[in-house]
This record gives sequence, structure tokens and C-alpha cells, in this order.
Amino acid sequence: MPSSVVVAQSRAIPVTVEDAFRRTLAIPLPVICSNWYGPIPPIKDVLEQTGDWDAAGQTRLITMVGGGSLREELTSVDPPRSFGYRLSDIKGPMAALIGSVDGKWSFAPAGTGTGVTWQWTIYPKSAVAALLLPGFGKIWKGYARGVLENLSAQLVD
Repeated sequence: MPSSVVVAQSRAIPVTVEDAFRRTLAIPLPVICSNWYGPIPPIKDVLEQTGDWDAAGQTRLITMVGGGSLREELTSVDPPRSFGYRLSDIKGPMAALIGSVDGKWSFAPAGTGTGVTWQWTIYPKSAVAALLLPGFGKIWKGYARGVLENLSAQLVD
């Protein structure tokens, strides 16, 4: 299997670790993932969610502006340190490139607030797609910076 690519982006947010964790886990994705960044579209809607989105094994369908979609499964919840998820069944423009993604949000004390880190481990769809993943990873980091800016605005509001 071709190699995965790991990308991460962090931001300090002036709220407690507990507040950052709790509110990030519960925030509606279209609120923070609302901007285009290169080929990465905004999230349009979250459908078919099982449970309150607070326990491993819960799933939901994420739809994107432009018609793409993906299945998200919550894989770990470790309050207030982190939560993880897996993205699969990817449809739309990214489907030719990405087989699946393991995502993780981490929260740790940073100065008078919280360091929030968002990480993706991206698994390519094929050996050819693996060659393009480092470039996609750079684009994703720009996208993630915008998402973290939106998250920060929501958490300090």
C-alpha cells in the first residue's frame, strides 16, 4: 500500500482546555468549515448522525458544496485531551486522490489558553495518487488555518 501523508495545523485559543474540547466536539461543521480553499469545498450539511456525537462508533454523512460527500466515524473520545475520527466512502473531486483519512483534534494548555491541533493522516487511493498527496497536504494546511480561525472566532465569542 502506498505511504500515507500526515499534516497538522495548530492555533492557540484563549479559552480553557475543557471548554475548547467540549465546544469543538459539538460545533456544527458548516459553521467552521464554511470557506473554499483551492479545491477543498465548504461543508454544506451533516446528515444521518447517530447519537449525540460524543462516543466512539457514532457516524454521520458529511455533504460538501459542489456535490461531494464522505462518511465520518468517531473513533475515539478522550475528554478533554482529544477526539479522533475516520473519513471514508469519499465521493466527489477528492475521491480519485484519497482512500481514507484518520483525523484527530488535540487540546493542551498553552499560556493562558489552549493549543488546538488538527491533524490528518491521509491514505491515498492508489500508488499514483500517493505521488500527489504531499501537494494536497500543503493545500490542506491552508484550509486548516482557515478552519482554526473560524473555530477561534466561535470559541471566544
